[in-house]
This record gives sequence, C-alpha cells and structure tokens, in this order.
Amino acid sequence: MDSELKREIIVDNYQNPYHKGLKNQPDYIKANTNNESCIDNIDIELKIEDGKIIDANFDGEACAISTSATSIFLRKIIGKTIEEVKELINNYENLINEKDYDENKLGELMAYDTIYLQPNRKTCALLPVNTIEKILLQMEEEKNWK
Repeated sequence: MDSELKREIIVDNYQNPYHKGLKNQPDYIKANTNNESCIDNIDIELKIEDGKIIDANFDGEACAISTSATSIFLRKIIGKTIEEVKELINNYENLINEKDYDENKLGELMAYDTIYLQPNRKTCALLPVNTIEKILLQMEEEKNWK
C-alpha cells in the first residue's frame, strides 16, 4: 500500500467515520479508553450475540489516527466471532509493535504499518484495540458471574 493510499484511508475514516454515534441500548456492552498524553477519549459499544459481534459503535473526541483506526476496526469486527476478533487484535498489535503479522487479515488497517516511525502515535493507533479488549474482558467477567 503506497503512502498516498494510506493517507486517503486515514483521512476518509477521520472525516467520515463509520459507526460513529452510540445507541446506548441495554444489550450493548460499553467501555471507555483515553490517552493520558492528549485529548483522545473514546467510548465503544458492542452488541454481541451467540459469540459474534453483530453491531459496533463509538463516540468521543480523538485525533485522526485514533478516530480512523476506530472506524476501520469496528467495520472489520462486525460479523466476526470473538475468536476472530482476538486474532485480528493480535495481528494488528503485532503490526503496530513491529512483530510478525498476517497482512491478509488486516486490510485497511495496513495504513498504520509505519506508525512505529512515530512512537508517540502507537498509543493513538491502539486506542480502539484497548477499548475492545476492555469490553471482551467485561463480557468474560459477566459470563463467569452467571
């Protein structure tokens, strides 16, 4: 993916983010994550049924990297099982942290393949992942309580 395409993907998902706006329904699980070193602060909500993500939304104030990464990530996880989401998270975290990853599973998330060149932006790129991981942990804890 060339740098112009990466830029287009990031700008488009920042200016016109997909799944922006929370539904605040009782059957959604919601979590918040913020970046302590900047203004990034997002809420993500997921609707999970039968081990699959069937809807995902977000809201908040964040930079272009956090907002675009959240927009792309939510589009990618709708319709996926929890295990598939965990595999995507693992691949994406590896991409950001310069470890081995499967490029074929990342699609537009490959736009962040050089984010390591700006170490302070890694936190921005990982904000949606950290929030989704909170939701999955919360879901597991609720399941264990039942």
